[in-house]
Amino acid sequence: MTDLPDSDDERWMREAIREARAALDEGEVPVGAVVVRDGRIVARGRNQIELLQDATAHAEILAIGAASSTAESWRLLDATLYVTLEPCPMCAGAILLARMERVVFGARDPEMGAAGSRLDLFSAGALRHRALVTGGVFEAECGAMLREFFAGRRSGVIPGPNRKVN
Repeated sequence: MTDLPDSDDERWMREAIREARAALDEGEVPVGAVVVRDGRIVARGRNQIELLQDATAHAEILAIGAASSTAESWRLLDATLYVTLEPCPMCAGAILLARMERVVFGARDPEMGAAGSRLDLFSAGALRHRALVTGGVFEAECGAMLREFFAGRRSGVIPGPNRKVN
């Protein structure tokens, strides 16, 4: 895993950050993603867990689903996913199953990160499929957005989701 972004990585990560801000505006955890193929964005996604009441509605999953629809194929060969937070195990699995070439992420996730922070599903030999990983692109900015969101939740400035008690 390399941490040295190139100008294209910075360009596309800025687009993922825009998606994260849209998620924040909707009261979602601010995570955004874009799928890039052949030098253009083919899909966008942002967390919509609360909106859809779906634990799998992570930015990466939604972006991969949209990219697959656009490509009319579940195989996203030669595609790169840019996401503002290190993928969790579910999202890492989806990236690998979609046969994506690369994943570029912003903030590291010490609790659920599956690209080296908590575990590494992308490392050679971990699973059958592989994707190259670049981490830490605009890490400070992506991390600050997440920290501010959760601080706002704890202080009540950002209202929490309506939860049903079972």
